[in-house]
Amino acid sequence: MAPAAEPISPRSPRVTAARRLARRSFRGKERRFLAEGPQAVREAIAHRADGENTLIELFTTAEAAERHAEVVHAARSAGVRVHQAEEDVVAAISDTVTPQGLVGVCRFLDRPLHTVLAAGPRLVAVLANVRDPGNAGTVLRCADAAGADAVVLTDASVDVYNPKAVRASVGSLFHLPVVVGVSVEEAVGALDEAGVRVLAADGAGEHDLDAELDAGRMGVPTAWIFGNEAWGLPPETRALAHAAVRVPIHGRAESLNLATAAAVCLYASARAQRAPGGCVAG
Repeated sequence: MAPAAEPISPRSPRVTAARRLARRSFRGKERRFLAEGPQAVREAIAHRADGENTLIELFTTAEAAERHAEVVHAARSAGVRVHQAEEDVVAAISDTVTPQGLVGVCRFLDRPLHTVLAAGPRLVAVLANVRDPGNAGTVLRCADAAGADAVVLTDASVDVYNPKAVRASVGSLFHLPVVVGVSVEEAVGALDEAGVRVLAADGAGEHDLDAELDAGRMGVPTAWIFGNEAWGLPPETRALAHAAVRVPIHGRAESLNLATAAAVCLYASARAQRAPGGCVAG
């Protein structure tokens, strides 16, 4: 029988522990993070790893429990402990200005790089020195939409479990394997050894994305490296890739932002891989 909601005090140790997860150091120590809002919580309920629920517990206001009854019911049915709390308690746990009344505590879900590569990925996004959590979450969402097999966040990038990154992913964090904490050198070396062509997305790259598509070079297993929002990829990182590729600017815009460029590159690879002769059957 699914557990009923448990009223909880603002001074409960569970509330204190959840609030601490706003800090990266506590997230890393506990290997837990927060997922806010009905969409993220819904995806967390559906996600399991190593036979365990990813969602550990759920905090909800009475109003949110009524408005999102199907989400709360699904959590209870999955055996998740559900706590009903006053609005100010849930707001204190939440990271948003206007909380939606649902905050879940989740287990970390990142996977080792070698297990991801063992599955033979066809399309991978590598985030190198991406510091903005909103951008990281948005690129993860783009990778998910393009059908990528994994996202790698290097050790110099933002924490993928940052509440803003989780929120910007709009549930995609729970949809595809994520690797964290590896150096860009380790990631590229392992991808290359696995037979994946590594491309550096660079506005000044010597290769044009359209020309690469026209030449039929985009249908192979590919990993894209995306750099820092302000300064892009340093020369030493570009040198690790098989090629540096620029997205052509046909109009008068100076450049594309990180998420837009990532979407263009990932979809170009996805389209090529699904065409006749690509690495995915057309």
